[in-house]
Amino acid sequence: MNRPAALNRFLLAVIGLLLLAAGGFGLATHFRVLRLVDPEAPLVPGTEEPPTWVFYVIAAVAVVVGLLALRWLLAQLAHRPRTGVWRFETDPAYGRTELRADDAVAPFVEELRGYPGVHKASASLAGTRETPALALIVTCEQDGDLAEIRRHLTEEGLPRLKEALELDDLPVEIEFRFTSRAAARVG
Repeated sequence: MNRPAALNRFLLAVIGLLLLAAGGFGLATHFRVLRLVDPEAPLVPGTEEPPTWVFYVIAAVAVVVGLLALRWLLAQLAHRPRTGVWRFETDPAYGRTELRADDAVAPFVEELRGYPGVHKASASLAGTRETPALALIVTCEQDGDLAEIRRHLTEEGLPRLKEALELDDLPVEIEFRFTSRAAARVG
């Protein structure tokens, strides 16, 4: 499950419902369906400024909302699964071996970049050794053969990666993109 996408959908649905409710309340009050507020009454009583603390509260809330919005925008840019450190430990008395997940897939990514038709590639190995997940983003050239690239991946690259990491199963999520630039040809 894609947690950021689910959170986005939930928050957008809640905000949408709140805006719909506020708009419905405003319309119902204007057309006198609801008589909770007199539509002819002023928005705030009097013309005095509110106490100074009100301005500080408004400023603090605005800063918090702005920071939350900025955090949300930055989260949209980082769509890479969280990676970690894998520990290969059979007997603690003999020590342990640690491998950063990004380092584990680096040779695989270099191999993937060498496939015909592949312009750029990136991989992210997430999860633990018991529940691994590999996310691939493969940017292909305009004339790249996706079926051939996929065949190379499933028949050559992924089996080698699973063997190197001593994994029986490795769920893979592949996103193919196309480069907007024409491929440079030699010869």
